[in-house]
Amino acid sequence: MTTTPAAVSERDLARALTLVERGVVQRLGEALKAEGTTLEEWRVLSILGDGAGHAMAEVAEFALLTAPTLTKVVDRMVSLGLVLRRVDDEDRRRVLVFASERGSEALPRWTAAVEREQERIVTTLGTEESALLRTLLQRAARRLS
Repeated sequence: MTTTPAAVSERDLARALTLVERGVVQRLGEALKAEGTTLEEWRVLSILGDGAGHAMAEVAEFALLTAPTLTKVVDRMVSLGLVLRRVDDEDRRRVLVFASERGSEALPRWTAAVEREQERIVTTLGTEESALLRTLLQRAARRLS
């Protein structure tokens, strides 16, 4: 018995999730590119928007980046004047990252661009389907973590 590619793809949950994720990331990436930034940079500033300093490991986890990739992103953001690094006063071995004034000013614009694109995605998928998808993905994330 041979299995056709269509039959395999119908059973391949990971492939379906990847296709959706790529589509969403591409759309958000294009919206942020128009603002002169990237999805990774927006995610980094999103956690730093609270005004508190955050350890690199915490930022990496939130931004869904590996430590080496985050280091490159933060290096670029430092050179653009969007974030600052400081040694933690309580633990001199740790480096904390903070949003700079320029980064704090950019974050609302970037977030607005993401929210506009997310609204377009919801419109494309339909409100009911989007809500169901979000619920199912959150439930799956909790159960698989």
